[in-house]
Amino acid sequence: MCGHSKIRRFAFLLLVLGLSIGLGLPAGAVRLKDIASFGGVRSNDLVGYGLVVGLPGTGDKSSSQFTIQSMANMLENMGVKVDRAALKPKNVAAVMVTVKMPASARPGSRLDATVSSVGDASSLLGGVLLMTPLKGIDGSIYALSQGALAVGGFSAGGDAATATKNVTTVGRIPGGAVVERSVPFSFNEQQDITIQLSVEDFSTAKQVADSLNKAIGGQYAHAQDASSIRLGVPPQYQGNIVALMASLESLEVQPDSRAKVVVDEKTGTVVLGANVTLAKVAVSHGNLNVVVSEQPQVSQPGAFSPGQTAITPSTEIGVREEQRRLILMAGASIQELVDGLNAIGATPRDLISILRTMKSAGALHADLEVI
Repeated sequence: MCGHSKIRRFAFLLLVLGLSIGLGLPAGAVRLKDIASFGGVRSNDLVGYGLVVGLPGTGDKSSSQFTIQSMANMLENMGVKVDRAALKPKNVAAVMVTVKMPASARPGSRLDATVSSVGDASSLLGGVLLMTPLKGIDGSIYALSQGALAVGGFSAGGDAATATKNVTTVGRIPGGAVVERSVPFSFNEQQDITIQLSVEDFSTAKQVADSLNKAIGGQYAHAQDASSIRLGVPPQYQGNIVALMASLESLEVQPDSRAKVVVDEKTGTVVLGANVTLAKVAVSHGNLNVVVSEQPQVSQPGAFSPGQTAITPSTEIGVREEQRRLILMAGASIQELVDGLNAIGATPRDLISILRTMKSAGALHADLEVI
């Protein structure tokens, strides 16, 4: 009974996590902003190399030559002559600073910065990032970053043991990057907008285009392919696209997609989409268990005899094969599929093998993705 109750609980989790409780029904309506991105509304990645100072002996080791070189260059730029061979970087760490700058960021805007160690520093806790220029993909400087790091963890230890919580070689500086140069882009001056869907599906693209045209009141939207829609800006919204997008991003659509089964073999997780169907197929699944047990016996000679103590090997082999009955499965929904698999006592691990075999036999009408 315990095994069957576990299977029933697994089936229930599948039904809840699959997609919707009303199996076989269309997915619920979602907002356009939740399944699409709009042309020009994107972030730009910035990156820079800098130094974190003020560390309590947890910085880079003397073997990190690039840290020593960076320290010497920084001090020389400030008018301090140093002997590079005498520099000890244990209170300094070389880091990379990354920032995501939205297209709407303007000079003076503050952005969060992520600071990551590139040397052999053990912790960035308590450190301060010196002024670091942040460059875009074109090599131009768009922001400057500086400030005290916030590290969400700690590391402490001695000669025999250490205690660590979370990652101490990555920190953040909230609002630590100041935009010095904006991306040359004017959103309101566009003549048309590209709407990029997060799913590639022709019926969804057509549905979105039809919904946009119905909401605007004209043939302004055209599906370019399975995941992108070109939207011409109506005359009344020329120069005021923000108002147009604000009225359209809450438009409700019902996204569709191909039937898919996703399997994570590392954890034994199986997720089935709502549109998964099954052709008529007979399934039988059983397990073969072979148990080998070693129980060595000790042979002890009699007292004062010339014999020696010997270990005699003793091996026991047990073979058990589960006899599972053949069951006919012809499901039109996940419910019938899960019921059929439960009828033969399939566990989550068994389910992975069964689904793969069904796909090879052409009985599973869905894409099978193993991650």
